[in-house]
Amino acid sequence: MFKQISVEFVYQLFALLFSAIIVHGVYVSVIRPHAEADLAEQRALVAQQPDVEVSSTFYVIIKDYEQEACFVLMLWALAILGYKGVTVLRERHLLEEDLLPLTEGIKILPEDARRYAKPLDALPPRLRNLLLPRAVFQALTRFETTQEVQDVASATTALCQNEGERLDSELAQIRYIAWAIPSIGFIGTVRGIGNALGQAHRAVQGDITGVTQNLGTAFNSTLIALLLSIVLMFLVHQLQLAQERLVLDTETYVNDRLIRHLRTK
Repeated sequence: MFKQISVEFVYQLFALLFSAIIVHGVYVSVIRPHAEADLAEQRALVAQQPDVEVSSTFYVIIKDYEQEACFVLMLWALAILGYKGVTVLRERHLLEEDLLPLTEGIKILPEDARRYAKPLDALPPRLRNLLLPRAVFQALTRFETTQEVQDVASATTALCQNEGERLDSELAQIRYIAWAIPSIGFIGTVRGIGNALGQAHRAVQGDITGVTQNLGTAFNSTLIALLLSIVLMFLVHQLQLAQERLVLDTETYVNDRLIRHLRTK
C-alpha cells in the first residue's frame, strides 16, 4: 500500500510540473502574443471610430495570470482523474473474469478454502492488491478460520465499505482543486477591480481605457474559473459514481460467486 501511494504521489507531482510547463508554454508562445495583437487592433479601431462596439476575443479573455493558473490546475486535476479512472477500469476488468472457476452445485468446505485461496495469493502484486482479489482472498481465509458463513459475509461487507470510504477520501485533493479554481478566479476579480479603481482619476479626465481593461480582467477571470469548475465537478461526480458502482459490484460478485457456495458441512 505504501508503494502504491508513493507511485501515485510521484505521478501527481510530475503531472503538476508537466501541466505548469505545458500551459505556460502555450501562454507565452500563443495566447499572450495573440491577445496583445488583438488589443492593439482594438485600440486602433477605437481611435478611428470612438463609437464602435468592440468585443473581446478568446485570447483576450484568457490572457491573464489567474486564467493561466486555473488552466494549470484543471490540467493537473484531469491527470489525476485519468489515473484514478484507469484504476477503476482495471478493477472492473477483473469483475468480468472468473477468479474462482466454480460451477453450479460445487460446495466449498472450510478445509477446501486454502486450496481455492492459493491461486489468488500467486497473482502478481499489481493484481493481488486490487479490491476483488483482496475481497475473495479475505473471504476464503476468514471462512477457513471461523467456519462461519455469516461472518464471511459481514467481513466482505466491511471490507467493501472501508474501500468505498478510502476511495472517497482520495477524491479530497481533486475536490480541493475544484474549490481552488473559482477562488483563483475571484482573486483575479479583486485584482482587476482594484486596478480599475486605481485608474479612476484617468476616467474622470475622459480616458476610460485603463478602467475598462482592468474590469475586463476582473470579470474574465471569474468567468473562466467558474466554467472550468463546473466541468471539473461533473467529471469528479462521474468518477465517484464509477467507484461506488465498483464497490457495490465487487460485493455482489463475492456474494454470488463465492459465499453462496460456502458450506460448513
